[in-house]
Amino acid sequence: MRAHWKIWIGLALLGAMQAARAELTIVITKGSEQAIPIAVVPFGWNGVGGVPFDVAERVAADLGSTGRFNPMQRRDMVSLPSRGDQIQFDDWRLLKSDFIVVGSLAMDAQDHYNIDFELFNVLTGQRLLGYRIPANTAGLRAASHRVADMVFEKLTGVRGAFSTRIAYISVDGKVPHQSFQLIVADADGANVHVIASGPEPIMSPAWSPDGSRLAYVSFENRMAAIYVQELSTGARTRVSARGGVNGAPAWSPDGRKLALTLSRRDGNLDVYVLTLADQSLARITEDPAIDTESAWSANGQSLYFTSDRAGGPQIYKSAAVAGAKAVRLTFDSSYNARPRVSPDERELAFVTLDNGGYRIATMDLKSGTTRVLTQGMLDESPSYSPNGVNLIYASEDRGRGVLAIVSTDGKVHESLAADKGDVREPVWGPFTN
Repeated sequence: MRAHWKIWIGLALLGAMQAARAELTIVITKGSEQAIPIAVVPFGWNGVGGVPFDVAERVAADLGSTGRFNPMQRRDMVSLPSRGDQIQFDDWRLLKSDFIVVGSLAMDAQDHYNIDFELFNVLTGQRLLGYRIPANTAGLRAASHRVADMVFEKLTGVRGAFSTRIAYISVDGKVPHQSFQLIVADADGANVHVIASGPEPIMSPAWSPDGSRLAYVSFENRMAAIYVQELSTGARTRVSARGGVNGAPAWSPDGRKLALTLSRRDGNLDVYVLTLADQSLARITEDPAIDTESAWSANGQSLYFTSDRAGGPQIYKSAAVAGAKAVRLTFDSSYNARPRVSPDERELAFVTLDNGGYRIATMDLKSGTTRVLTQGMLDESPSYSPNGVNLIYASEDRGRGVLAIVSTDGKVHESLAADKGDVREPVWGPFTN
C-alpha cells in the first residue's frame, strides 16, 4: 500500500512485491480471553510398527490455532483413554477441561486406516460427537483436519475451515534476479505446492468458487495478462491480454465470469466483466477516475470496487451491468480500498488509513459501522475464510512481508511466519465439499 493512490496502483500493476516459498507456521500473537479448555488425548494405535501420523497432535494444533480453544498439554494429562468408556470424568473435571476428544487410529489393510473419535462434555459426561473417517497414509493429515473441523463446528456452531486452502505470492532473490511463484498450501501453511513460477511478476490470485481453478495476473513477455489455471492438471488458459492494463481478476459466484480492471483504448482504468465462455466484455464503470479491485456480491448481481472519483480512494457499489450508477459506501477515512465481501455479505473488509497506518477494517453493511481490526503500519490484501470467522491479510514485520490472520471480532491475532523471505497477497480458498 502506498500513501498516494496513483503511485500505489502503478507499483501494484508492475508487481512490486516480495515473498518466500517456505512453509508457513502459525503463531498465536493474541488469543481470546474466553478460550475454551479442551483435552485432545493422544489417539490409540492399532497396527504394525510405529504410528504413521499423530492425529491428536494435528487436531489440537488446529483448534489451538484459532485462539478460541486452549488445548491441554500432554504432560498435564492424568490418563490416556482412547474410548469414551475409559474416561474418568472426575479426573478431567479437576483439571478444568470443559471438553475431551478421544480416539484411535487403526490399520485394517495395506495403506488403509480408520480414524475413530469421540467428543465429550466433561462436566456432564455427555457424548457430543462420534465418527469414523477412513484414510490412506497420504490422507491422514487431511483426515485429521476433518476431525478438527467437526469438533470446531460442534462446539461453536460454525463450520470449521481447517480443511481449506490458501494461495499466496512469493518472490525469491533480489532485483534483477528474482523468481516469482504462485503457491497453494493448506490453511495451516503446510503441504505447499507451487502452481506457477517464472522470472516475471505474478500477482492478484483469485480462487474460483469451486476451488478447482485460480485466476491470476502474469507479466510474461513483460506484458500483463490474466490466466486461469486448473489446479488438478496444471492446464492454463490466457483469458485477457488486451492492450494496456489487465489486472485484479475476481470470479463471479457462478464461476462463469471474471470482473477485471482494464485500461483499454482511452488508457483509463475501469471495471469490466468478462464472460469466459465467449470472451464477451462489458464495461461496468466509465469514469475519468481509477476504478479497480472488484469484488462480487453473493448473488452475482452487484460489484464492490475501489475508486478515486471523490479525490481519494473510497469503496463503491454498483449493479454488475454497463452504465449502472455507483453508490459510495465509505466515508470514515481519506483512504479506503481493496474491498472484500464476507461469505454471508453482512460485512465488507477493506484497507483503511488509520492513525498513520494502513490497516484492515470491516464495515457492517446494514448499519455502516466500521471497526479497525489490525494495528500494523502496512496491512493489505484482506481475504475472508470461507466460514467468515477470520481474515487473512499481508503485513510487514521488521521490513519483511508476512501473512497474518485476525478474527472478524478482532479478538484473535495470528501470524503465519516463513523461515525466509517475504510473503504477499494471500487469498483464502472456498469450501470444496
